[in-house]
Amino acid sequence: MGGKIMDKKEIIDSYKLSENDTGSAQVQLALLTARINHLNEHLKKNPKDNHSRRGLLQMVGKRKGFMLYLKNKDINAYRELIKKLNIRDIK
Repeated sequence: MGGKIMDKKEIIDSYKLSENDTGSAQVQLALLTARINHLNEHLKKNPKDNHSRRGLLQMVGKRKGFMLYLKNKDINAYRELIKKLNIRDIK
């Protein structure tokens, strides 16, 4: 993804399960991961931006909730998604 945040529509298109899917756990995780990565880059340049840091921590917590849900619901989809998004497994 680099410095520029990936287009929201592109993310939805690459992770959706069906034609009109915009809210599945996979799509939500992909969107949150893109926002988290973007905010991480911002915080590297602006280390004193504590408001954004708080937002980042909230997003990480929300993503963890989605990951727990998906892990309990469909372990194979979960494993595939964390590999594709290049994020760590949750404990």
